[in-house]
Amino acid sequence: MNIWNRYQRLQYIQQLNPITDHSLICRLVAGYEFPWDITRALELAILKTFCVSSISRLLNNTGEFHHHTQKRYDDTGLLIAEILQWGYDSERGAASIRRMNAIHGHYPISNDDFLYVLSTFIYEPIRWNERFGWRLFCEQEKLAIFYFWQAVGERMQIRDIPSTYEEFAHYNQKYEEENFVYSDSNRTVGESTINLFLSWFPALSHPLLKPAMYSLFDERMLAAFGFAKPSRFMVTVAQNSLKLRGYLQRWLLPRRRSDFFTESQLKSYPHGYQLKDLGPTWMLDKLE
Repeated sequence: MNIWNRYQRLQYIQQLNPITDHSLICRLVAGYEFPWDITRALELAILKTFCVSSISRLLNNTGEFHHHTQKRYDDTGLLIAEILQWGYDSERGAASIRRMNAIHGHYPISNDDFLYVLSTFIYEPIRWNERFGWRLFCEQEKLAIFYFWQAVGERMQIRDIPSTYEEFAHYNQKYEEENFVYSDSNRTVGESTINLFLSWFPALSHPLLKPAMYSLFDERMLAAFGFAKPSRFMVTVAQNSLKLRGYLQRWLLPRRRSDFFTESQLKSYPHGYQLKDLGPTWMLDKLE
């Protein structure tokens, strides 16, 4: 690989087929081209799912987001990253999907909620990229993300997954229009998650960081959570800071080593993890 050519990997991706090569494309996008951005976009995607009362109510009732917030975050990130890094039909990817299915099987989750969550994993990274990426996704990358998560959804036994990129995008928008409504459980689970993110930074920065996080939410999200609308100044500063980050990244050398979430130093697993460690603490023995 030419270490000076920032766009060489993009040129390679553009030669691939998003239908047959979607696992490889997603691995390159998530692990090499946009690792930080994909992680942030999926965090936003997960927060969006908490704007749906049927989802937030279930999570609130389990207590996991209040008593084991960091573990719940780490476990979710690890399962997603295992699938992205190794592919859904690899030994580790398939085991991760089985693990997710076993965990979800303990809860009464509707197919519509599964479908919506799946759709956020496709369209939130694409929307984030359009706003803050150091370059725009090419068409092969956007379609590959769709085909990748469509295949994962099928292996999760999710029914009625739309067959085209455009149809699923329409489903995503329509679902949010109909289901993003304020509820106390939305706010409770949302606040627990925001507090987790804030806990990674010094306490003195929290009064500034919280409205900065809200600046990334659209009005429908803010209303569903019942969060205060940030000032126009804060929105401008926060969003322009991320755009500046993207601009500066254009001048960096291409990444030579992958940076998946699985390769991070995690608070829940300072000495590493195994798949059997992932899941709600009360459920672990039942998942063996």
